[in-house]
Amino acid sequence: MTDAATIPAREAAGTAAPIAQALEGVRNDWSRAEIAALFDLPFTELLFRAAEVHRRHHRPDEVQLCTLLSIKTGGCPEDCGYCSQSVKADSGVEATKLMEVQSVLQSAAQARDAGSKRFCMGAAWRNPKDRDMPAIIAMVKGVREMGMETCMTLGMLSEQQAAQLAEAGLDYYNHNIDTSPERYGEIITTRTFEERIDTLSRVREAGINVCSGGIVGMGETRSDRVGFIHALATLERHPESVPVNALVPIKGTVLGNMLADTPLAKIDDIEFVRTVAAARITMPRSMVRLSAGRESMSEATQALCFMAGANSIFTGDRLLTAANAGDDADAALFARLGLKPMEAEEPMRADKRGGSGC
Repeated sequence: MTDAATIPAREAAGTAAPIAQALEGVRNDWSRAEIAALFDLPFTELLFRAAEVHRRHHRPDEVQLCTLLSIKTGGCPEDCGYCSQSVKADSGVEATKLMEVQSVLQSAAQARDAGSKRFCMGAAWRNPKDRDMPAIIAMVKGVREMGMETCMTLGMLSEQQAAQLAEAGLDYYNHNIDTSPERYGEIITTRTFEERIDTLSRVREAGINVCSGGIVGMGETRSDRVGFIHALATLERHPESVPVNALVPIKGTVLGNMLADTPLAKIDDIEFVRTVAAARITMPRSMVRLSAGRESMSEATQALCFMAGANSIFTGDRLLTAANAGDDADAALFARLGLKPMEAEEPMRADKRGGSGC
């Protein structure tokens, strides 16, 4: 472990101890001031520290490949300002019914054959109806039988629904907090930040691993990005997966109309990498996923994200309704960077994990 004395004196007081603790284990009492100090580090120093933490807890040459499928598109009653699937958006996305189970399993088999180890299924719902649960459960069981990890994102869950998903063997449940608690009400008004946290608690209590992250580049300040990381890093247990998305402005959505033709439409690459690095340091054992927006990033920016601790990506041509880089482009990038797909492991159930954030 690098001695804290090697950090320049002007930075040591605010960052040496927190980074040393991240090297050794997990803490859940991060202050906003500490996270802000990470963002303020010289860029190369921040990347170096994030890479140290990453190497302590993960193999630096492996990246998890995940595939995301929209199993029910459009018609969502929520008013999320970034989402083309909201009924409030004029994006041209048409509402569909829930896919047939066999069609979902065929897509999962194709993803597995292309190298994906985790299959994520998303439905544009505020919350699933009880009548939909038998089909959802069949999807989870079918994908698990293929040897893949399973993830679902279905909106808010009741305790009973969380328990049903756990019984079916669901490995991960995704429910993003999207942004900082202070910024949240400017992005979404149809459900509160606290309701997001409540669903995460139900998922955790059911014994399902948590996947939760957010979106940057929505016109927020750095303080909001600090608040976003802080909200996740101070949960009683860190999410096992933390997706970091860069906003893809879609015309017809509130944010797409507002930001598509302004400099705010695309977050500065260096600031995006700083956000990834801060997530890695504060949540050292989590999988940090480079998610939406990657198709517009240069290879150099993606490489910096991997150096900063990102170790999971969505592969394939689409992410729900947005374009994605594609399997061939990812394979070529991995070859250039000397990275390899992570081998699948049997995920440890959240209720069997020892210690906070493991």
